[in-house]
Amino acid sequence: MSPAELLFKIESEQPGKILAELRRHMPGKSWKHVRRLLRARRVTINRVVCIDEGRTLTQGEKVQVSTRPLAPPPSDEGVLVRYVDRELVIVEKPSGMVTLRRSSELCWTERRRRIQPTLDESVARLIAQHAAQRTGERLRQKRPRLLAVHRIDRDTSGLLVFARTEAAQQQIIRQFASHKAVRKYLCLVPGAITDQTVVSQLIRDRGDGVRGSSADVSIGQQAITHVHTLRRLGGYSELECTLETGRTNQIRIHLAEMGHPVCGDIKYRGRLNEPLEDDSGSPRLALHAAILCIRHPTFDKVLEFKTSWPTDMQPFLNQLLARRR
Repeated sequence: MSPAELLFKIESEQPGKILAELRRHMPGKSWKHVRRLLRARRVTINRVVCIDEGRTLTQGEKVQVSTRPLAPPPSDEGVLVRYVDRELVIVEKPSGMVTLRRSSELCWTERRRRIQPTLDESVARLIAQHAAQRTGERLRQKRPRLLAVHRIDRDTSGLLVFARTEAAQQQIIRQFASHKAVRKYLCLVPGAITDQTVVSQLIRDRGDGVRGSSADVSIGQQAITHVHTLRRLGGYSELECTLETGRTNQIRIHLAEMGHPVCGDIKYRGRLNEPLEDDSGSPRLALHAAILCIRHPTFDKVLEFKTSWPTDMQPFLNQLLARRR
């Protein structure tokens, strides 16, 4: 990432939009100036490029103004459709793209949505474009409907499934709830970890506005993660984490509370009041949904998909391999 001209954390519980916050932290700069910073791709929020003037900030987010332009945010071209039929779609999501648009953004115009698309919107466009090319028909304005089954964190990459009918949606959700679906993630963490199963009660606020675990088994949601070390990379480890439950940020929370926060994670850095520094140099959150296995909602068929680390993580992996030698 480019050196920072400005870096600040949102402390307010009710912050404004990105333009207003930039002006507040850059006294003397005009609205025209901060707009130019966005359009020049010099502003990131939690390391993700922001070019949307209407982006509303939330407490705890980190905003950086870089000294030079950064790579553009993910677009349709960064999404890979691995499987599609009338019941479901399985795709690979790039890091930096959210799965679904927030309800407050559903009224946005098509032009504004295209500035920073969501995964469901990109996938719908790709399916419609492929159908038009295959049939030789003109691209229709009405795009296929995609229904959410699960989500992947914005900064996480990897495999995800959408349903295309309500019946398929409910059937796949039941597979997730009964732990019949298999989801395995690759991640990179500092140090060495013994293979184990982590069980905790996750709560929305551990005391500082951040999700975490509670010792009180009467509250929160039970979260279970199976951790297995694939290889050691110098002072780091590549792990395979299998979700038995799929709580929000589950893997990131469990590893951080064990003292091994995921490389590049700026939110979960350890237990309450015990933050750990990240000296890894990872370009982004080193978490990748690598294996997805479900049973087709209509046919008696198991669908299993695998994917390795994407290209944006390869230079960092090479650095860790070099350190090991």
